[in-house]
Amino acid sequence: MKVLKFGGSSVGTPERIKGLIEILKNYHSPFTVVFSAFSGVTDSLLDMSRRAAAGDASFRELYQKFRERHHQAIASLLSGEERDQVMADLDRQHAELGNMLEGIFLVREASPRTMDFVVSYGERSSAFIIAHAMRQEGMPAEFLDARTIIRTSSEFGNAKVDFGATNALIAAHYAARPGTVQVVTGFIGATESGLTTTLGRGGSDYTAAIIAAGLDAEAIEIWTDVDGVLTADPRKVKKAFTIPKMTYAEAMEMSHFGAKVIYPPTLQPALQKHIPLYIKNTFNPRFEGTYITDRRDPSGRAVVTGISSINKVALLTLQGGGMFGVPGIAGRLFSCLAGAGISVILITQGSSEHSITFAIPPDLAEKARQQVEREFGYEMEKKMVESVKVEEDLSVIAIIGENMRYLPGISGRMFQALGKNGVNVIAIAQGSSELNISVVVSHADEAKAMNALHEAFFLSDTKELHLFMVGVGLIGATLIAQIREQASFLKAQRGLEIRIVGLANTKKMLFREEGIDIADWETILGQSAEPVDLPAFVQRMKALNLPNTIFVDNTASEQVAALYETILESSISISTPNKVATSSAYEQYRRLKQVAARRGVQFRYETNVGAGLPVLSTLEDLIASGDRIIRIEGVLSGTMSYIFNNMREGVRFSRIVAEAKRLGYTEPDPREDLGGADVRRKLLILARETGLSLEAADIGVENILPAAAAGAPGIASFFEELEKSDDHFGEMIANAARQGLALRMVASLEEGKARVGLKAVDAGHPFYALSGSDNMIVFTTERYKERPLVIRGPGAGAEVTAAGVFAEIIKIGNYL
Repeated sequence: MKVLKFGGSSVGTPERIKGLIEILKNYHSPFTVVFSAFSGVTDSLLDMSRRAAAGDASFRELYQKFRERHHQAIASLLSGEERDQVMADLDRQHAELGNMLEGIFLVREASPRTMDFVVSYGERSSAFIIAHAMRQEGMPAEFLDARTIIRTSSEFGNAKVDFGATNALIAAHYAARPGTVQVVTGFIGATESGLTTTLGRGGSDYTAAIIAAGLDAEAIEIWTDVDGVLTADPRKVKKAFTIPKMTYAEAMEMSHFGAKVIYPPTLQPALQKHIPLYIKNTFNPRFEGTYITDRRDPSGRAVVTGISSINKVALLTLQGGGMFGVPGIAGRLFSCLAGAGISVILITQGSSEHSITFAIPPDLAEKARQQVEREFGYEMEKKMVESVKVEEDLSVIAIIGENMRYLPGISGRMFQALGKNGVNVIAIAQGSSELNISVVVSHADEAKAMNALHEAFFLSDTKELHLFMVGVGLIGATLIAQIREQASFLKAQRGLEIRIVGLANTKKMLFREEGIDIADWETILGQSAEPVDLPAFVQRMKALNLPNTIFVDNTASEQVAALYETILESSISISTPNKVATSSAYEQYRRLKQVAARRGVQFRYETNVGAGLPVLSTLEDLIASGDRIIRIEGVLSGTMSYIFNNMREGVRFSRIVAEAKRLGYTEPDPREDLGGADVRRKLLILARETGLSLEAADIGVENILPAAAAGAPGIASFFEELEKSDDHFGEMIANAARQGLALRMVASLEEGKARVGLKAVDAGHPFYALSGSDNMIVFTTERYKERPLVIRGPGAGAEVTAAGVFAEIIKIGNYL
């Protein structure tokens, strides 16, 4: 014997009922089938009862819709005399319901006993119709009102089953009807005196388990609208997938923490009789679904079986010095809560015995607080115990799995995943069975935490990064193109998916939580109706609260850099070629570094100094390994390198500068480069990375620009003035060439002194051989004293700068 149960969504329409009848035709072994009410009907019956009790005559409209819906089902599923007979029988039943509702309306009262009787019409109607539809299709189906076989207590709304009496009734009923398919009403039972009761919401599952236990059935199949029990709630975790096998204990934990596929009491009768459960999808009947049994499968499974949550909880804490070492405190606490009918979800207590914290449903928080303070009134009056602390807007998240038992490192992995995503854990609970580790977090962080944990435990082969990018000019557009080109390789070889969620340029901004189509990002951003608002952009990024979030700033904007501290404080990592923040006041630079360290996020700016060259990372490695920096010299400006490498007799200086700007080597205003300001910023950053607390004013800079060009009011007038100085620069180059020297703009740092200036170098100097836009940095250290460490390569250009940012994004992703 198999016992099958179909939920409300499976019987929501006549078409769905026809589909499930096709499923049932394939069953050749004996089976019993339990049905819920049509989807939405139970809620409608409750609503019409409450309206009637409140004296609201609109209950009659709901009642008519209820009748019409069942009439339509009969008309669609049945024909001929069968249809007429079922219609007449159901009309008589529904007339009783109508009379009951009118009675409620007259007396203005609907007791729990009355409500149970009213809602029973949902299952009684659906099962009655479907039984006849099955019979019409040739199956030996027989309608069975569960009230004739399930005996319960008189606790209306959530009745307790008398298994002794129930099992006897089930055995007698089935013995008298061999070869028939019993079509049973879910959710309902009856007292010994015949009063209708309900088994609690989700009770149709329970009905199936009760019958299966009474028959010692081979299996229970719960048919629903999803592909089994999922690793997490798919509404919160998009990448959740079906768990193929799990144990009763795991299923019990998952159901306690809100896995809606399983109704908790269902498992108990199955567990006692060792009856396996299958969770199947009515709309995908070929899919295997989830198999639940009492045997653990240690092979081929993830350590964690599932991640579940309780959406809203309140956390109450009783604490005080007077609790230390006093026996019976916990007993008094939980006894007083039980006396008030308050169920505790989670308990945690420190070994100091100074405090006890427990989680309960938020609507009971005030009642619980009053109850506890009443119980411990004397201790509070004597200042032995403090007033109860109440924290709300919280969620409980649990990782569940029998394979966690005795395996070290699980909790560490859990807290690392949460910590790296900035999720603060407020309370922790773990049982000695090691089946469940629960944490309490802010409700706002629930989805983020679940996604971070799901990725950590189930998607170790694939990580997903969420990028928010400001600045889609030359560097930003190039970076997006590089991400698009490398997407397949990163996913296949590195297990990394980069999803751009937010974009902003100087005019508009755009957000897509599912990811922006980077093949057409320019069109999509151009069509956005949202004007750019940088503080609002950051607020939206924070509000989305996605795991593995990285903010990328491809601008040179002070306004964007001013938002870095807020972003880092929100546990969001940053990658940027923007030098404003790291070359600003030293205290601000230090504060950003401290915030990033404190929040456990990455603040990366490798491209601030050498575009795509590994300058800062090399310096960091030298210092971390204990080397001492003696001297740093560098041609740090790809722009200046390009200009002076291409200057020769007969070539106009202004034309070379214009060409460098066209190629994207210069800052938007070339005077930032030519005046030494850009090199000064880079040298300042280098100096700070060595540990020096320098300010920009501490660095001497030789300005090679004539005053008229330096002070020109705009870019166009600057180039006009620069043309007037072409002869001056031409003569400078010619003089150096006559001496066999090359001019280079050199930044140097030695003995705490930093300066930038034009330097003539001979053929024996490393800088002499520079070409194109190459940068070169020379580190002289204790270890690299005789032969300094040299880094050379392109130091400017959108391609190499974007590639440097791209590399940082991947490094941050690996860290997260």
